Amino acid sequence: MEVKQLSTIEGLTIQGPLLLQPRVYGDDRGFFFESWNQLYWNEVMDQNCQSICPFVQDNHSRSVQGVLRGLHYQLPPNPQGKLVRCLVGEIFDVAVDLRLDSETKGLWVGRILTSENKNQLWIPAGFAHGFLTLSTSAEVHYKTTDFWNRDCERSIRWNDPDLSIAWPDCSVPITLSDKDKSAPFLKELNEKQFFS
Repeated sequence: MEVKQLSTIEGLTIQGPLLLQPRVYGDDRGFFFESWNQLYWNEVMDQNCQSICPFVQDNHSRSVQGVLRGLHYQLPPNPQGKLVRCLVGEIFDVAVDLRLDSETKGLWVGRILTSENKNQLWIPAGFAHGFLTLSTSAEVHYKTTDFWNRDCERSIRWNDPDLSIAWPDCSVPITLSDKDKSAPFLKELNEKQFFS
């Protein structure tokens, strides 16, 4: 598996999120790859100066084209790191740095994840996460490092002008949940809604 640190569209590297590109073995019968290996994960985390995070929950969602889910995060005591991949279709996956003392606070990175490229995006705790469905439909699977907790859950507006996320055109209007439509803007957050 190849592991890459991610940069903003301006070329600034954000410490934390990682793009994991697996070795895929394929022939005319189909393909095989390891989507998860605990020993390799420990090595990747160690090499990238990140703590090893045990996963406790797997989530699977299906969305139609134009659905945008996010930008979501959880504060302590249940912050979530997420390892995201697209099983069916194509999404644009985004991580926004919400670490109060980070030099890249408020900046974002994003990558296209597809069933074809089989890439995975590691989004550590301290980042908001969201994705836009680009294909007719998409199924997304992600592992989390903590359980969902309604009291810890927060969100940020997907189209916040201070974030300036370059969402790709998905050829249909964007569809949001009511919760995501009314999410606050970054400048409306107080210090307790960031990660220290």
